[in-house]
Amino acid sequence: MRPIQEFPSHSARNLLGIFFDIDDTFTSHGKIEAKAFDALWQARESGLKLVPTTGRPAGWCDHIARMWPVDGVVGENGAFYFWYDEVGRKLKKRFMDSEEVRKEKRRHLEAVKEEILASVPGTALAGDQSYRETDLAIDYCEDVLPLPWADVERICAIFKKHGAMCKASSIHVNGWFGAYNKLDMTRTFIQERWGADFDRLRERLLFCGDSPNDEPMFACFPQSAAVGNIRRFLEHMSYLPAFLAHHEGGAGFAEIVEAILCHRKNAP
Repeated sequence: MRPIQEFPSHSARNLLGIFFDIDDTFTSHGKIEAKAFDALWQARESGLKLVPTTGRPAGWCDHIARMWPVDGVVGENGAFYFWYDEVGRKLKKRFMDSEEVRKEKRRHLEAVKEEILASVPGTALAGDQSYRETDLAIDYCEDVLPLPWADVERICAIFKKHGAMCKASSIHVNGWFGAYNKLDMTRTFIQERWGADFDRLRERLLFCGDSPNDEPMFACFPQSAAVGNIRRFLEHMSYLPAFLAHHEGGAGFAEIVEAILCHRKNAP
């Protein structure tokens, strides 16, 4: 991983947009700091497209698509994307599964939930679970005392035993039934919203993340960066980003944007 300040000038000038994780990438200790939100607006005003890709719930993504300076949001680890139609003044939703399928999958997740909470002491349902449409989020670090990584692996093992997909973020383990993920829904978003082929466009896109659940994005995006707190997860990761910010969380996100915009402002 190279310092983000070494991001190639020609790549920054040719950049079309930024896809980014939210928790502990855009936020700091659960808060959106002024410098991170200012960086988002600065990136938008420079002409960059912006799309958060997050494990956070549909309820949050409704707000994000409406209120943030973004072009859309991929939520619940790829179960859907939302975007706000500025002309029609209406929120638009694109789910991977139908409502009937989502309802059946939620029923199966109830059994998984009971087993995890009974088998891994100290876990709890994520505080945002009631706003979710598709997945089960188990809190191991946000509103509960932080659990050791061995317990995170136990949670994942239970999800997998039931045939569910799962991803560990910096605060939750998210599990769901279905083959969708952040990367595939990002591909779908680009194809459907921008009418473009992802494989041809990806060199003009930057992904920013912070934890193991971002590995598929780091592996796929030639231009990828992480905030400083990724250092605590390195021993659990196989695919690392190309660039690294010195600062953690939102300050690291602002550092990444500043480096990109510096090159774009100084373009000939």
